[in-house]
Amino acid sequence: MINELFNTSVEEVEEVVVEDDSGTGEKAQLIVYNDDHNTFDWVIQCFMDVLGHSSEQSEQLALIIHFKGKATVKTAPKDVLKPKKDALIDRGLSAVIEEGG
Repeated sequence: MINELFNTSVEEVEEVVVEDDSGTGEKAQLIVYNDDHNTFDWVIQCFMDVLGHSSEQSEQLALIIHFKGKATVKTAPKDVLKPKKDALIDRGLSAVIEEGG
């Protein structure tokens, strides 16, 4: 599976944004940044466990992060995103919340 990921070109990678309408407040974006220490498998597993994304969504997001340096992995109200951001950080990923979007 990972070999297939590395054989994918930047042109084949499309943005994926998953929205969650629960919660209150203005929409915000949970953004994850690329790093040099987490494996594709680990990032994919984190997205499935913490964000509830499918394996396909998680793989696509991992590729976007790898090739573009960052990706919006979830859009929802800030109060919904905060515990998800904290969980990703606890697992060693670099994640921030940006308001608006």
